[in-house]
Amino acid sequence: MTTPAFATRRRTELFDAVVALFLAEGFAHLTLDEIAARLRCSKSTLYTLAASKEQLVTAATKHFFRTATGAVEDRVTAQAGARDRVTIYLQAVGEALDPASDRFMADLDAFAPAREIYEQNTRIAARRVQELIAAGVAAGEFRDVHAAFAAELVAAMMVRIQQRTVREHTGLDDASAYRELAAILTGGIQA
Repeated sequence: MTTPAFATRRRTELFDAVVALFLAEGFAHLTLDEIAARLRCSKSTLYTLAASKEQLVTAATKHFFRTATGAVEDRVTAQAGARDRVTIYLQAVGEALDPASDRFMADLDAFAPAREIYEQNTRIAARRVQELIAAGVAAGEFRDVHAAFAAELVAAMMVRIQQRTVREHTGLDDASAYRELAAILTGGIQA
């Protein structure tokens, strides 16, 4: 008999494996049979995660963003100052997205439920940047800027980075683009 802790750990491991596969190769071209074969599990095992390929993609996308958000927040919490928090936040977001292949991003954009999850997470990230900036203004570390506007600026650039537009126009990979965004933003609002 399996214990609930083992079942939860196994489920998380499977989702991690699905996410890694999707990030590396995309998902539109894969069938459930191919996914099962690549992960060396049965198709019925995949059905314990989701009832269809579309639901698996949606669940895996949520898992990816939930895991990435946790890792990003862990890194931000370890920082003392507002400038470091904003910088680390943006860098960590870029690093979390770094494994996403162009094919994954194209598939994500083409599949409405996954695209909505991505867009929702971008809005959440923009709100988080707004909170970090507002805290920095309140602490006197940043000049008195309109935090919501700064967050909108960041959100717009995040979308361009994640859609690979910045890479196409500048040659910067995602992590480098986020570092540049962090430097420009924090330099511009420094007290």
